[in-house]
Amino acid sequence: MLVLGLETSCDETGVALYDSEQGLLADALFSQIDLHRMYGGVVPELASRDHVKRMLPLIRQVLDEAGRTRQDINGIAYTAGPGLVGALLVGASCARAMAFALNIPAVGVHHMEGHLLAPMLEEYPPQFPFVALLVSGGHTQLVRVDGIGRYRLLGESIDDAAGEAFDKTAKLLGLRYPGGPEIARLAQQGIAGRFKLPRPMTDRPGLEFSFSGLKTSVLNQWNKCQAAGEADAQAKADLALAFEQAVVDTLTIKCRRALEQEDLQRLVIAGGVSANTALRQSLEQMLGELGGEVFYARPRFCTDNGAMIAYAGCQRLLAGQQEDNSISVRARWPMVELESI
Repeated sequence: MLVLGLETSCDETGVALYDSEQGLLADALFSQIDLHRMYGGVVPELASRDHVKRMLPLIRQVLDEAGRTRQDINGIAYTAGPGLVGALLVGASCARAMAFALNIPAVGVHHMEGHLLAPMLEEYPPQFPFVALLVSGGHTQLVRVDGIGRYRLLGESIDDAAGEAFDKTAKLLGLRYPGGPEIARLAQQGIAGRFKLPRPMTDRPGLEFSFSGLKTSVLNQWNKCQAAGEADAQAKADLALAFEQAVVDTLTIKCRRALEQEDLQRLVIAGGVSANTALRQSLEQMLGELGGEVFYARPRFCTDNGAMIAYAGCQRLLAGQQEDNSISVRARWPMVELESI
């Protein structure tokens, strides 16, 4: 089955062609970072308008790269949520229109299921069951995964997601949007030990996360530096490193706790923050101590992309799932509500 995948949940337009026999044939992505950077974050209306502008040219590009035509497509997968409603509607409308014109099925894909299954695109994919850490700008969740659609939520953030905390902390330090990569780059120049930051909610049982207080701790430390006349480039780098270490340590502690609770030794990390090198190294070291394995997608498939939607949609289409002719998206959508296949 040849499936066209469309991703428009936020500020990146992703398109991909996935073949159930040959794997990923082609993918393309247009990021709106430059468009939104001047505003310090995503402007929903601008995001929607740019998806409209980019979608059809990217579909043509992917078909050309794969040497296929629209008539070769057997099904279409699109992100139906969670995400920005206006942006989601662009992809959903395009998918439904194409599916109707070509008389082929279409299926709405859960954005976070796409992220969770992105490591399946790699040469050595994980086997079920495993624990998944879904960590992005909008989500920080630990999930037990026994199969596609067989998910049990173990814990999640009670306030800011980890990626959101990265962006907000970067803004506090005067760094440009998006903040995650900026913090990571600056942290490479930092000297460890200068600043002491908390590891939120690691001193109590459970698998919940909280990052808003950590962001406040960074603000307090930075204000002290400014008051003392020590808010120079090195102090900023040292604080960026302290923040990154605090987030990485917190995520690692909770992942270890989840694996031990579920008696599993396979961990999948997915979402934009999973591209963070320090996090990958910390989790690899922790899994090495446990005699387990950690899996993640290549960096370009950690952030939003069409390939993960095409893969997830292909699995559901092969299982016989498809949508009716209505166009429906969901800004909020608990992943545990998904049907198993």
